[in-house]
Amino acid sequence: MGKILALDVGGTRIGVAAADAQLRFANPLTTLTNDEAIWDRLAALLQEHDVQTVVVGLPRGLEGQETAQTSICRDFAKELRERLQIAVALQDEATTSLKAEAELKARGKPYEKSDIDALAATYILEDYLHEETV
Repeated sequence: MGKILALDVGGTRIGVAAADAQLRFANPLTTLTNDEAIWDRLAALLQEHDVQTVVVGLPRGLEGQETAQTSICRDFAKELRERLQIAVALQDEATTSLKAEAELKARGKPYEKSDIDALAATYILEDYLHEETV
């Protein structure tokens, strides 16, 4: 039945998480460099994992207001939908990166920024899956 991917879109990197559409358990998948080849890499991921839906994290300001990054993510989601002909959903991503960094610090093992991005994408996907079933 395919997978659902979540993207934590940043200017430099995009964290990616995946969940089986039936099992609905999210896991960090990878981190991609956000450059001119991003669309080819995303197309390959969608095909490789038989993706049916992509969830794009939607950042907001501390008081829930739209920010410059919110607009960038909305534009990215629109372009993703148009270029790759895939269903795209937007999901609030409030504090997912902070939560991911705190979890990785608590583990007491070395980690990189890309680990934070992939784990943040996992939280975005978990939130989406939870809201979809409620």
